[in-house]
Amino acid sequence: MKIAGMDGTPKGAFNIRKNSQLESRASSENIIITSKTDQPGIDIHIKPGTKKESVHIPVLITESGIDEMVYNDFFIGEDCDVDIVAGCGIHNDGPECSQHNGIHTFYVGKNSRVKYSEKHYGEGDGAGERIMNPQTVVHLEEGAFIELETVQIRGIDSTKRYTKIIAGKDAEAIITERLLTHGKQSAVSEMDVILDGEGANARIISRSVAQDSSQQTFYPRMIGNSKCFGHVQCDSIIMGDAKIRSIPEISANCADAQLVHEAAIGKIAGDQILKLMTLGLTEQEAEEKILDGFLK
Repeated sequence: MKIAGMDGTPKGAFNIRKNSQLESRASSENIIITSKTDQPGIDIHIKPGTKKESVHIPVLITESGIDEMVYNDFFIGEDCDVDIVAGCGIHNDGPECSQHNGIHTFYVGKNSRVKYSEKHYGEGDGAGERIMNPQTVVHLEEGAFIELETVQIRGIDSTKRYTKIIAGKDAEAIITERLLTHGKQSAVSEMDVILDGEGANARIISRSVAQDSSQQTFYPRMIGNSKCFGHVQCDSIIMGDAKIRSIPEISANCADAQLVHEAAIGKIAGDQILKLMTLGLTEQEAEEKILDGFLK
């Protein structure tokens, strides 16, 4: 439920992985899931013309000391409209680190639309760390569209995230990243969005909160190689003794490329907290309400 919105067996295709093993799987008429034979992971083939269908592929780790690398490839045919729900949850009560590394590669066919959601969450009372290092690589053919929503809810001690999108003619990508760190946690997020085709456009929207003594670093990069439009926006709230670095970069290799970037880091305004406190909230409740709204 926490990472994939599942309160039971989902409708349609799904693949549930638990402690480096296949827990359960189902394909549908239009979405076929098969195990790779040369390395850990799965291939997901979505037939051309598939619309209003979904596939869930959550990963669960409930044991201490697990260190896995998974390779998942998505082959989406032309003229599709599908939702893909991923995510990873780690519950670590032991003394050893538990780590999940995943590389997801998407091949999105002509004029297809994909919404991809990935949530990460960690919990447990053990001394062992909870580590996640996801990579997402997307190839968009002519007229293709993808919306990436990546969320780190809380409880992840260390994460290194990398996203790469290559957009063809008239393709579009929207990346929304929401990230929360606390304690001594660290997070690094790198992105490369390459607008190759004429008419391609992309937006990167990053919102983060760094609490306590946690650290965050963002490297979103937008590259325009043709007549295109790109926008990078990074907004962060810093609290306590946290540290945040935001380094947006835009690079134009064509005179008709229009690229914009903006970044802001700041603390919660005192008048916002005071206003909510006059409505009956405690200071802590007011702060939590503001953070919740910011990340949503």
